[in-house]
Amino acid sequence: MKRTATARSLDGLVAAGALAPERAAALGRVADRYAIAVTPYLLDRLEGAEPDSPLARQYLPSSAELEVTPEERADPIGDAAWSPVKGIVHRYPDRVLLKALHACPVYCRFCFRREMVGPGGDALDADELAAALDYIRQRNDIWEVIMTGGDPLMLSPRRLGEIVSALDAMPHVGVIRFHTRVPVADPERISADLLSALKVSDSAVWVAVHCNHPDELTEETTAALAKLADAGIPLVSQSVLLRGVNDDAAVLEALFRRLVRARVKPYYLHHGDLAPGTAHFRTGLDEGRELVKRLRGRVSGLCQPAYVLDIPGGHGKAPVGPDCLSGDADAGYVVEDYRGVRHAYPPVTEKL
Repeated sequence: MKRTATARSLDGLVAAGALAPERAAALGRVADRYAIAVTPYLLDRLEGAEPDSPLARQYLPSSAELEVTPEERADPIGDAAWSPVKGIVHRYPDRVLLKALHACPVYCRFCFRREMVGPGGDALDADELAAALDYIRQRNDIWEVIMTGGDPLMLSPRRLGEIVSALDAMPHVGVIRFHTRVPVADPERISADLLSALKVSDSAVWVAVHCNHPDELTEETTAALAKLADAGIPLVSQSVLLRGVNDDAAVLEALFRRLVRARVKPYYLHHGDLAPGTAHFRTGLDEGRELVKRLRGRVSGLCQPAYVLDIPGGHGKAPVGPDCLSGDADAGYVVEDYRGVRHAYPPVTEKL
């Protein structure tokens, strides 16, 4: 029988066959601290899964989440420092985050907003949403609005359409970007009504899909992505480098190839943020740089995202990929090809 309910507790995961009873018995403190939600679609895929499988590690709670290291922080990328009104994060001059809700279809165990999302988290009421939209409306330097949260595609199509229409009516807003896990976690939600809600007349809508492992790109997920692409919506992806999930060059290669084949351009590969209880997921920066370096030459530029680090404290993203160039304009440069062979590149010639 097809499942229809999201599992929101340890008991729900056990009943669905996604979590062994003996494991659940040791996870009460984890469930008390961090939200649990696994959609019916994912429950079908997690039934009987090994605890250390790539999907189980991402979606099922673990006792390792109780191990908090000194460098971890509740707001690892510093959203609060850049929030002038509720629901807005204005870190960069030309773009803002708009966080309309706190709910997600699934609560990933590595989430960098895990202290803020879930039941009881802040969501915008009608007045607060109006104030957030007014903030954007009154600032002509805001060119891009990034809908995040929570997952913005969890909004009803009616409410989503109202927000999109309001933003589309602002002449200075050129791009409305949605960050979502929905095509991977609840692909049936990509409906005709949702696609209609994303239609615009002046600005451009982009969708950034969060996907971390090639096993997440099922027939249902690729069909949902095709609906978005066929509706004329450009698609990019965001992935997080996760130990035990995708910290392998062959896995990353397969992931990015499958995304591109599904008409999704790999955009960012995030280094793991310093969210509480996520140390077991984080790789070292040197390890991440080496993995990204190994992708050079193995896959085309279409398949290569930027490896980035969100600087703790709210200072924004920085590219941290491998360096291929050394030297200077006076003495000349040395550039390394994808095989690791170094080549001279001449210095700048002064104009006569």
